[in-house]
Parts: sequence; C-alpha cells; structure tokens
Amino acid sequence: MSKTLVIAEKPSVAQDIVRALTPVVGKFDKHDDHFENERYVVTSAVGHLLEIKAPEEFDVKRGKWSFAHLPVIPPYFELQPVEKTKSRLSAVVKQAQRNDVIELINACDAGREGELIFRLIEQYAGGAAPLGKPVQRLWLQSMTPQAIRDGFNQLRSDAQMQGLADAARSRSESDWLVGINGTRAMTAFNSRDGGFFLTTVGRVQTPTLSLVVEREEKIRKFISRDYWEIHASFAAQAGDYPGRWFDPQWKKTDDPEQRADRVWSAQQAQAIADATRGRPAQVTEESKPATQASGLLFDLTSLQREANSKFGFSAKTTLALAQSLYERHKALTYPRTDSRALPEDYVPVAQQTFAMLAGSGMAHLAPHAQTALNQGYIRPSKRIFDNSKVSDHFAIIPTLQAPGDLSELEQKLYDLVARRFMAVFFPSAEYLVTTRISKVEQAGQSYHFKTEGKVLVKPGWLAIYGKDAASEVPEAKDGDKGQNLVPVQPGEQPLAQQVEPKALKTRPPARYSESTLLGAMESAGKQVEDETMREAMRDKGLGTPATRAAIIEGLLTEKYMLREGREIIPTAKAFQLMTLLRGLGVKELSRADLTGEWEYKLAQMEKGLLSRDSFMAEIAAMTERMVQKAKEYDRDTIPGDYAQLAAPCPNCGGVVKENYRRYACVGKLGGEPSCGFSFGKSPAGRTFEPPEAEQLLASHHIGPLEGFRSKKTGWPFVAEIVLVYDEETHNYKLEFDFGEDKNALDTSELVDFAGQQSLGACPQCGAPVYEHGSHYVCSHTVPTPAQPAATCDFKSSTVILQQPVEREQMQKLLSTGKTDLLDKFYSLRKRRTFKAFLFWDKAAGKVNFEFEPRQSKYPPKAGAAAAKKTGKAAPAKKALAKKAAKTTAKVAKAPRALAPGKRPSAALAEVIGTDPVLHTEVIKKIWVYVHAHNLQDATNKRAINADAKLLAVFGKPQITMFELAGIIGKHLG
Repeated sequence: MSKTLVIAEKPSVAQDIVRALTPVVGKFDKHDDHFENERYVVTSAVGHLLEIKAPEEFDVKRGKWSFAHLPVIPPYFELQPVEKTKSRLSAVVKQAQRNDVIELINACDAGREGELIFRLIEQYAGGAAPLGKPVQRLWLQSMTPQAIRDGFNQLRSDAQMQGLADAARSRSESDWLVGINGTRAMTAFNSRDGGFFLTTVGRVQTPTLSLVVEREEKIRKFISRDYWEIHASFAAQAGDYPGRWFDPQWKKTDDPEQRADRVWSAQQAQAIADATRGRPAQVTEESKPATQASGLLFDLTSLQREANSKFGFSAKTTLALAQSLYERHKALTYPRTDSRALPEDYVPVAQQTFAMLAGSGMAHLAPHAQTALNQGYIRPSKRIFDNSKVSDHFAIIPTLQAPGDLSELEQKLYDLVARRFMAVFFPSAEYLVTTRISKVEQAGQSYHFKTEGKVLVKPGWLAIYGKDAASEVPEAKDGDKGQNLVPVQPGEQPLAQQVEPKALKTRPPARYSESTLLGAMESAGKQVEDETMREAMRDKGLGTPATRAAIIEGLLTEKYMLREGREIIPTAKAFQLMTLLRGLGVKELSRADLTGEWEYKLAQMEKGLLSRDSFMAEIAAMTERMVQKAKEYDRDTIPGDYAQLAAPCPNCGGVVKENYRRYACVGKLGGEPSCGFSFGKSPAGRTFEPPEAEQLLASHHIGPLEGFRSKKTGWPFVAEIVLVYDEETHNYKLEFDFGEDKNALDTSELVDFAGQQSLGACPQCGAPVYEHGSHYVCSHTVPTPAQPAATCDFKSSTVILQQPVEREQMQKLLSTGKTDLLDKFYSLRKRRTFKAFLFWDKAAGKVNFEFEPRQSKYPPKAGAAAAKKTGKAAPAKKALAKKAAKTTAKVAKAPRALAPGKRPSAALAEVIGTDPVLHTEVIKKIWVYVHAHNLQDATNKRAINADAKLLAVFGKPQITMFELAGIIGKHLG
C-alpha cells in the first residue's frame, strides 16, 4: 500500500504530529526512528543534517590558510552530512527512498531555514537531484493538535514554495561563499608573518560587530562639555512646586547637545538665578488629556529585548525558554517570528485564548482575562489583526493550552507574553498632563520656568500589570514630567524662593546592552540611504529573529566582544578587524547595506521576481573582488586611527606608536630616528588591548594572559609575556614566559627525572610519566640524559580550567584511562563551574573531558510509574527488550544500497557516454569535458562556452555554472 512520508524538523514535532493525526487517521506504530500507520510514515531531522562541503584541497584544519587557493567558488555545491547527526540522516533518507513511499510532506518549521533543511535532505536522498516524488508543504503557526490537523487540511503545493526554496538555497550558498572566502582571506592576510591568526568574518556577524565598534569609537572620541541648568522652587499658597528655566525662543540646531533648558557658561547660569531669586512669578497653565496604548504583541526580538531589560536574560536564554514553551509545553505559538500582528481571521482564536486564560486558575491573569470577555474588548483592530504585517509567522501569543509544570524562568517568560497579549486588547491608559509656565520679570527681561505634571486618570491596560494610578506617577524630579502639581489660584503669584544653577556634563552615548544591540540589529536599515533597501531592512535588519542571539554569542565566543555586567564592549581584535576591512575598502563586510541588498533581493526571489542564477553570479563576483583586494594590499600601510603609547621605548626612550600590525618606536621627539624596537600586536593569535601594551612597556612584564594558541598544535595556552634584552640585536624583544615549564618544555636543556617516582605509563608510547613544573609529562617529551631528542608529545596540565588535577587522579587516568568525577572546572565562556571526568582520548591523542550522562529533564510517563508499582514491564521497556532481541538475532546488516543511476538523454550521452549515472557524477564529467576542451570562458570563469555537443545539451551558446545543475536534470531519465 502506498504511503506519504512526513518529515518534521525535530523529534518532538514528529511526536506532536502523530498525536494530532491519530484520532483522524488511526493509531501509529512506533519504530526506532519513525512512526507508521497504513497511510503515513512520520520521521524527523534534528535541525540541519547536511552542510555545504569545503573542497578537500582547501580544507586546512590548522596552520596558515593561503591566498593560493582563493577565491573558493566551486562550480557546484556538494553536500556532506553533519558529523554528529549522520545516523539520523541515514534513517530519514532510508524512509524517503522506500518504494512504497510515493509522496513527501515537508513538515519542517515554517520559514526559510525549515525549507532549506527539507530541500537538502530531499536532494541528498536522490543523489544530488530531487527524488522525483511529489512534495507538499505543511505550514504550522501553532503546535496545538487542532492547528496541526488544520494544517494537514490546507497543505501548500511544491510550486507555491519554489520561491522560498530558491531564496533558502541562495542564502545558504551566499553565506558560505562570503564566510569561507572572507574568513580565509582575512586570516591569510593577518598570518603573513607566521602563525595562525584566525579572523572570522561573515555577512551578518561583521556588520553587527561594526555597530558595536562604531559606538565604542564615538565613546572614546567624545569630549565632555560643561553645561548648566537652573532649577527653582516656587512657593504657592497650596505648597511648593519645582520648575526648570528654559528659553522659549530656542530653535533646534545641528548640535544634538543643544537644548532649550541648557546654558553653556557658569556666569550666565548664575546671572539668571540671581535675577529671579526671591521674585514673584506670573503663572499660566494648560491641561490636556493624553493616552498611552500598550506595546504591540511580541516578535522574538522585542521579547528578547524585554526579557533582557526586565530579567537580565540573554537573547540565547530567552530563545531557549520560548522554544521550550512552544515545543515541550505547547503553551506559546512559534517563537522564531519577526511579526508583531495576528492574521485578520484570528479574532475567534483570540477570544478562545482569553477564555482559556480566564479559566486557567492562574490568579494573576484570570481576572483580567475575564474582564476582557465581560467588556467585549476582543474585537477586530488593525493594530492587532493585519495580514499585511504577518510574514512567515504571526506574533508570539499564548496557545489554547494552559501551561503546567513550568520552571521559574519559563513561568516568567510565559507571564510576559500572556500579559502583553491581554494588554493590547485593553483600553489605553488615560492621563491628565498639565504644563505650567512660571514667568519671572526682572529689569525688563522675562525668565521662563517650566513644570509638567502627569496624573493617571484611568489605568486601562496597566491594571494587568498590578499597578494602580499612584504607582504610575513618578516622584517629582526638579520640574520634569511626573509629579502631582499643587494648585495655583487665579491671579496668585508664587515666589521663586530657591533658584540655583546646577553644573552638569554632557555624556557620551551609552554602550550597547544585549537589549539595545538586538534593537540596533533589527533597525539597521536606518543606516541605509537607499529607500528601497531601507524598506527591506525595516522588516529584516541584520540577521533574523531566530539567528540574532547566535550571532551575538558567536562574536562573544570569538573574543570580538566581551560582556561586562549588561554592557557589551568590543575588544582590540574587533578594532583590528574593522581597521583592516576599512583599509582594504571591503565595505560589503562592514556596512548594513550589504545585508539590506541581499535581504531585498532574497525577498524578491521568494516572490518569483528575481532569478537565483543572477543573484548567485553577483555574489560570486563580489567574493572575487573582496579576495583580490586582500591579496594585493600591503598590510603595513593600512590606514587607521592608531594610538600613541604613553610609556617610552625601553631601548631608547623614544615614542612608541601603533600601526596595523605592530607597536613600534618612531624615535624621540625632535627628529631623532627610530632605534628599531617593535613588537607584534597579536602574538600567538591573541591581540593586545592598548592598556596591556602600555603595561608591558612600563613594567617589561604582563600576565599570565589567556587566549594564546600554539602554532604547532593549535591548542590554547596561558602564558606571561616579558620584554628581554637581546645581546645579538642590541634591542629588546618579546618572549613568552611559561614559569617553571620554560626550561623543561621549550628549551633544549636536559631534564633529569632520577629520584622521582613515576605516576604510570604514557598512554602514547609506554614510557614513564612524571610531574614536571606545572605539567604531567612523558619522559620522552623532554630531552633527558638517556634520550636527548624528544620523541613523544604527551603532557597534561596540573591545573585545567582552574581545577587542580592531583597526582592520585593522574595516576588513576594513566592506569584506568579515566579520573574520578572532578567538580571545580570553570568555563570561561559560560562563566560557571562544571563537573567532568578526564580521560585519555586515543582518537584525539590528548586528555579530554567526559561528562556525566544527563538526567532526563522530562518527568516519567504515567505508564512507567504504574509499571514500577505493579512490577510489570512498561511499554517502553518492552519495546527496548524487543529491540535488544532483534539486535541479537541479526547476523550482519546489509549496507545501504546506493540510489540507482539515471540514463542520460541522447544529447548528453554524446558528452558523457550512455551508462546510467548519478546527477553529481554527470556534473563532474561535464567539468572534465569543459576543461579538456578549454570551454571555460576566458573573461568570466563562471561561464561555459558550448561546442557543438554541449550546444545540444545547453540549448544556448553560453551558460553560467549556477545554471548547470538545473539543465542537467532535464537530460536524465
């Protein structure tokens, strides 16, 4: 019987689909990697199972990436399995290739990435070409059972999704081209002097970093200016009220620091205070009603910003919590959305959601939900229900399923979403805003003081947050908005009894927090001048809501940025990268308009208004241009805003200045030439911060510092750095100081282990292992009297991530292969301690971590508990026993059969022969033919000129390499 294969993005979604379909299509049998009944087979990926393969000849694991093989612009993009999910990929492909499976349903997450995950699986299963089986699309906005059943009743056709599929592939391949070429080119550029200075760049991460660097540059260049405000206290019959002087004639200028209530000299401020002190004031005031609506519904970015501001959650944490509330608890709708509105036909669902909240028993939410139902607040509104503002997904709102068993953090986030959902339907808060002008006359001049009061009249939506009118009125603040104003009677002239100037300073712009950086990424289009590009950026910004958290975390991991409290600060490595990109003129990697242009064109592609071939050809050309600029540039002449150090040259006392790659003496003031002293800014791949360079010059010593990386092994290490005098060059030079280890591990001095007790045999060569300095080392790792030349490289530190490794633990590792569980390791990235075993990893050739098996975070199912009480095997255990029996009974598993080849058309057979072939083999053979007959265009390496045989295949005299795959598919039967 023929069946339909449903491929979800995650196992939890596959389970939800099975539960939703069971009442409609019958019970499913559970197998190792899928569910199945008479009509459907349901399986899942675990996110991305495939990635674009880096060509082997360019895949340098460590050491220098050379310009010799750049740019990398492959004629086609080969796929390779993601290493850790190979078994899952095999399981999904096996189901897709079944003869009884005649149709596929893409049930991956509704969006560009979900489309890509499915399309790559389909391509891989068919041998780099589609399987030829019909495809439909399940588009889910909510994970409730009814929403899933509704989705199956409204499946989208493959043709409807083609634009999204093209955009998804183009986004992936473009990011690959820019990332791999940009990173390797900049790494090769920075590694010209030796070593390996990894310099990662990317289409989204680098413009994001530029926002942070530009803000820090403004802060560093900011020159604070003194200004004064004049604050008064007026005595009326009913009491005192504050006021602040302002100039009613002031007009806005280009200087953002100029304000109507600021004066720029102490003398002027004092003169105003002296002229008005003790004088009566004529009072005029105007009161106006004002309203304040609640914020819009949350999309992911606004939810991340709000959670960061209120609870201090990182964007990564908020996304993980929201994903758990969506997948595990079914309590929130799909979180990875950039929409803040609901579909126009969603009013009945909103009413049902309020009914669920009203009856949920959540005492802090239920009464307000009931009020909304009683008052009829849930009704159509363009602010809430607007199809034009809904993209792939609608706003994040509660589902019809009341949550249960939430963690403290999950409950906080759920409450945040639920309150906002209810608030948008409630009436606006109503205020009475009073503006009072107190005018003091003196010697023919008028001096004006402004006071503003704001009184909450009706709380409206604010009631949901448990705030009454009084708590919403801020305390009086020197004439600012907020205070309850004492009344002034008609004709009364309050006395300006206290008038004093207040000295203040202008402040630089604030550093980004995670919340404000997310906002800057979302609104990066404001930096784009072109109106069309800005419109694309308005919706897309830098990255997508689903990726922005990962982009920020990636920049932190790569040490381009640091977190200090809630502030995000760029490192010297970030400044160096921006200096390089600006100097090379690679604007595409440091400006938001690159992403704006790409997002605009990808959006056009989704609508079928732009061809994939033309877009990819443009990306390839940009990549070639970027690499060529890096190849040709002399790194020593890169312009930049470089520092001059305060500490003098240690050799001649001259001035030390920074250039792109070094700190160098430029000679003494007065024209005396340089003595030649200099040191690199990035020894062993770690870039000096300017204060560190100052300290090194001043004390000739700094450290220990983290973040260095060995040229030979690629391993990170910690060391001190010293400036030492070199008798040969008669100048100072930089050296690493490893303390006790330097004589043992980095020189040729003989080490005598006589009299020491060995801890055990080296796991690599069997020689004795001893404690030496701050390491445990194999006796063949260092030169000894018995063996002057080192022949082994086994060593392990006595302190790993702040965890002391005692001799007894090393003895245990050497004898049994593993230590006890150690609990004081400290993760620098996550800033917390963790537990792990240390074990000898033979495959990696080093000591590695092994973690305890994770306890399931999900409670045991009712069946398991019942089985425990009755002593009967639970269904899950029975299944495991059955599986074990089957495994034991198996003799040998037959290898998976390769997909059969396809027979080429007569025209194609003239080029590659008549034997059946896979799609990938055809493309390779075509390129062999092209190179053998010199058909690659001389001026455009991405184009192929057709000879007589290829003209019959291509149908035109020239094609681009991006067209090739599509054309070949038409010639395979």
